[in-house]
Amino acid sequence: MKNSSVWSVGEQDTVVAALQRAVSANGDKPFIDLLGESYSYAQLDRESSRLAHGLRNLGVEHGQTVVTIIDNNIDAILLWFAINKLGAVSVPVNTAYKGTFLRHQVADSGARVVIAESDYAERVQAIAEGLPEVATLVYRGERPLTTSQLQLLPIDEIRSHDTSLPEAEVKPTDLAMLIYTGGTTGPSKGCMVSHNYACNLARQAVIANGRTAQTINWSPLPLFHMNATSTSILAQLIVGGRVAIYPRFSVSNFWAEIERTGANDVNLLGSMLPLLINAPENDAMKRCYGQLRRVGAAPFPAELQAAWKKRFGDCSTGVPGYGLTEASLLTSAVFGEDSAPGASGKRNEWFDVRIVDDNDVEQPAGTSGEVIVRPLQPHVMFEGYWRRPEDTLKVMRNQWFHTGDIGKFDEDGFFYFVDRKKDYLRRRGENISSFEMETAFRAHPGILDVAVHAVPSEFTEDEVKVTAILQPGVELSEEQLCHWAIDQLPYFAVPRFIEFRSELPRNPVGRVLKYELRDEGVTQNTWDREAAGVVLKKR
Repeated sequence: MKNSSVWSVGEQDTVVAALQRAVSANGDKPFIDLLGESYSYAQLDRESSRLAHGLRNLGVEHGQTVVTIIDNNIDAILLWFAINKLGAVSVPVNTAYKGTFLRHQVADSGARVVIAESDYAERVQAIAEGLPEVATLVYRGERPLTTSQLQLLPIDEIRSHDTSLPEAEVKPTDLAMLIYTGGTTGPSKGCMVSHNYACNLARQAVIANGRTAQTINWSPLPLFHMNATSTSILAQLIVGGRVAIYPRFSVSNFWAEIERTGANDVNLLGSMLPLLINAPENDAMKRCYGQLRRVGAAPFPAELQAAWKKRFGDCSTGVPGYGLTEASLLTSAVFGEDSAPGASGKRNEWFDVRIVDDNDVEQPAGTSGEVIVRPLQPHVMFEGYWRRPEDTLKVMRNQWFHTGDIGKFDEDGFFYFVDRKKDYLRRRGENISSFEMETAFRAHPGILDVAVHAVPSEFTEDEVKVTAILQPGVELSEEQLCHWAIDQLPYFAVPRFIEFRSELPRNPVGRVLKYELRDEGVTQNTWDREAAGVVLKKR
């Protein structure tokens, strides 16, 4: 792994120090674009300090948590820096949360101050009785419904006139954020992210994506995830580049935004790629042909990379690395260096990564197993789960963090993500990756979304079921999809069961609740390959 000359190996950093260096170097240079509104490095510094002083006046101190439920806008960014300037801990919550999901995270965080858009603030008031530690609710926009339990303040009222940097000792080991996990198998847990972890992930993004001061990164990803905060905003901050944050992904507006912002670097989710590749052509798309220098997403299989380049012009495409909220990036790429198709980089200088069996015995190259990791440098992964020491210990078996993911390294050292351990299938002696299967089915032009999961087999182990959503207006039968799968997949992976639905069960983060699909199993609407008389041949 190559190092940037901007920092040295093992150097510890804070979000606050990174901002101060960037302001000193770039001052009034434009930094952030939000739908045409531009903010310089100096403006970001001044306005975040105003909010920091206002939060201090509300009693926010070093080490305290502050919950934000804010859309992709400038205040979401300013509040993050403001909270960190006090040495406090930013807790950005998914804006889709309400009711029980919202109550759990706000209460679990222990925050006394919650800052939310007006409509989200009403959701907070609706659960106020279950939030014993919350005292103040700051709202952005119109005043929400009144409540007798919480102090209500408009956000403009806490913007101080003082633009100086607040006096606070902020160390690399201090917590910068709590990022909550999706909670697909139980209550979501707050990953404790230190300042140095956030900064180190940004550095990794710079190396993997080849960022420079000339990079204009564009991201539609939500600011309550580390992808947007660390690999877009913070990464661009440390190289003196620019970043455009879009409120929410839109296929129809994508190329117009790329043209307007001059973006040459894009962060997407893998699910967005087919939508863009298959979208109708428009004038902005034509004018932007070849403009993008890099397009990053996960997953980004080889066939989609080829399709992207064929339609939109040659550029660097791929997965910058493999990681999860608890630790990133465990393996990473280096911009400009060749990568194997489907790989997510190689081992790097920050983490010791191994592939092991169920007894934690390391597996040879080419063999799949659980991914385990330990840091090679201090404070480059999470500090544990907030208020959950027992849960932290559970994943730190044998002094290694057990990711719950299945992966493998090839003979050349390239890493490949295979599946989530709990989603892995085994059919008649063959291991099947639901992740790889879903990637294959999403390549079908008639499939909008898909979940591949197990159902019990009369032969023990699993049978494979595909639960899918069809593209609007598409006519496709289950048997037609099955025959397509026969041509595309190994014989042992061809699904026995197929069911078309209008939607998939999801949690508020958007992750498919596969345990629900597994529990439902074969329903009255499920098509059965064997009952239909479709015969498979080994080949």
